[in-house]
Amino acid sequence: MHTRIAIIGAGPAGLILSHMLHLHGIDSIVLEARSRDYVLGRIRAGVLEQGTVDLLIQSGAGERLQREGMAHKYKDFVFAGARHRLDIEDLSGGKVVTVYGQTEITKDLIAAREAVNAPLLFEAPVTRIEDIDSGKPRIIYHHDGREHTLSCDFVAGCDGFHGIARDTIPVPPRHNFERVYPYCWLGILAQAPPANDVVIYAHHQRGFALLSMRSPQISRLYLQVPADDTVDNWSDRQIWDELDCRLAAGQDWRLTRGPIIEKGITPMRSFVAEPMRHGRLLLAGDAAHIVPPTGAKGLNLAFADAAVLASAFIEHYKRHDDHILAGYSAICLRRIWQVEHFSWWVTSMMHTDPAQGPFNLRMQLAQLDYITSTRTGGAMYAENFTGLPIAHVPDF
Repeated sequence: MHTRIAIIGAGPAGLILSHMLHLHGIDSIVLEARSRDYVLGRIRAGVLEQGTVDLLIQSGAGERLQREGMAHKYKDFVFAGARHRLDIEDLSGGKVVTVYGQTEITKDLIAAREAVNAPLLFEAPVTRIEDIDSGKPRIIYHHDGREHTLSCDFVAGCDGFHGIARDTIPVPPRHNFERVYPYCWLGILAQAPPANDVVIYAHHQRGFALLSMRSPQISRLYLQVPADDTVDNWSDRQIWDELDCRLAAGQDWRLTRGPIIEKGITPMRSFVAEPMRHGRLLLAGDAAHIVPPTGAKGLNLAFADAAVLASAFIEHYKRHDDHILAGYSAICLRRIWQVEHFSWWVTSMMHTDPAQGPFNLRMQLAQLDYITSTRTGGAMYAENFTGLPIAHVPDF
């Protein structure tokens, strides 16, 4: 088989890329190592930047998002025993974030691909990517008990942090930049109406805590825990008690409790691979970068990469112009490093670090005071939180 664009990975980056290319008449095939049920069942982030929402709606994949997504115009910070509200919409010049689960986006995009019979193969793990320095790279993959070869013009590596695509780029020229944080998140999904109508970030001497939501009936909550902690160390009651302690510190309210339907530990890492292109292989999403979840940027970064990559392929095939394709890595990395900085900064500001002392605590409180008490500080936070501009977005 041959296709113009071979896309490895049916996560958000790979699916939205295939969808955008289809709208411009450019054929692609998506290969996903996992089963359809596994992909549709993955629970991931769900805070969408304004640009991500706009991209989904403009591409025709945002109908359910518009009905069910929960727009958030404000954000609350709890620190030093008090609660402070940021007017995100006002401070950002009219932008908001929208809560809509990544699982739901995946369902919408798979439905869009299947509605037009676009090639989307599940349980098709890629074992090798060959000849990326030639004009016709090849992908070797397994499907239905057999080995297959797919030739293509370009390979889009959208297969996540543990995928094969990034490691296909030799070292050098590839360089990895990484920081692993000395704490993790214990996250839960609970069948309980959110106790607040906006996202709350809490800085507490016992550690960071976060209140978010997936729907009016489902709460998403997190606790900072040690890097070597496990869910077995936490009973449901201990989790709720600790969340109440950190989120409601100095306040006159408590969380709405309910059955915990999922719990897990999320490690905290910042990671970037440079460059994001080698020959005919181009990386997008978690294959190229990871951010700590504090900034709510992982999914949004993947969409931004895909928008630039789709624009590059559209210019290449429709207008025979390769300036975006040639500059793809530099274009994406400029925004990625800005987002990495924001995510690192918010993570460092909100979490208690066991290796830091009282001076670091005062620095954290000073930063929190600055963004909640000055328009300049609040605007800087709101601009980053609602999303920096994407350099290139296809015209739909």
